[in-house]
Amino acid sequence: MRAARLIKLVLLLQSRTSMTGSELARQLEVSERTVARDVLALSEAGVPVYADRGRSGGYRLVGGYRTRLTGLGRTEAEALFLSGVPSALREIGLADAASAARLKISAALRPELRDAPANAAQRFHLDAPGWWQPADPPELLPAIADAVWDDRRLTARYRRRDAEVERDLDPYGLVLKAGVWYLAARAGADFRVYRVDRFTAVTVGEERFLRAEDFDLPVFWEARAAEFTRSLLREQTVLRLTPEGARRLPHVTDRTAAREATESAGPPDDRGRITVTLGVESLEVAYEQLLALGPEAEVLEPEPLRERFASAAARSAELYGPEGVP
Repeated sequence: MRAARLIKLVLLLQSRTSMTGSELARQLEVSERTVARDVLALSEAGVPVYADRGRSGGYRLVGGYRTRLTGLGRTEAEALFLSGVPSALREIGLADAASAARLKISAALRPELRDAPANAAQRFHLDAPGWWQPADPPELLPAIADAVWDDRRLTARYRRRDAEVERDLDPYGLVLKAGVWYLAARAGADFRVYRVDRFTAVTVGEERFLRAEDFDLPVFWEARAAEFTRSLLREQTVLRLTPEGARRLPHVTDRTAAREATESAGPPDDRGRITVTLGVESLEVAYEQLLALGPEAEVLEPEPLRERFASAAARSAELYGPEGVP
């Protein structure tokens, strides 16, 4: 533990001209007294760390000293590709590895380029979770992430509706979608997707599985996500849309379904309106979504949904017509 901290201290000083004791203490998450002891240990080991006294003093490396301990390890290199998603790194236990990787890269840069990481971090940030999502990651996520990294088979209990099932899984990859973690895993001969927060118990075995060479996680996820979206669209509605309604349709309902509906529509009528067939999750969901289009959309089918919109329009007319004005 201390050896890793000493290496990190040297890399910090190598990537900057000078740092105060308090700055180093904050970066290393130790006290300033511990920093002073570590600097003394480095000096005794032959690392030329110099302490400037006074109000503007600090620690620095003398004579252009550069450590050769800048080679990335496997975990650090893998974590580096995720470093744009700090919350994800913390949740799967790779925050320290990513921090070490960034330090090593900063130490390897030419002096005039060492502000590049800070400049990028101040200009771009990815906040993966959606609004109003629970802040706590799934309790079993770190164990599952370890199994994914090491290609180790696991036995898991998974909550499905009101029952729990036990599965032996080959964990291929993790996906963070709108603040929810999913596991792509092979169960027997089939690849499936599991919500990590529905695992109730996980045992990671010692046995490693052989990954299928043709498995591509982004391609797999894209196909399954599209399949899942299509499976939700169980109902069909027929709408007559004004040009404005057609433009706004992707903003109130599923974008893919909206695109497919408008692309398959026939030619517009003499008022510029098109008739589309739109897949929706349910008539209740369709009512809530399409209500946002107001007079830019007319429901033609199914009849129960059309009647509901007609009733809503009549009630609105009572509120906003001459008789409804107080």
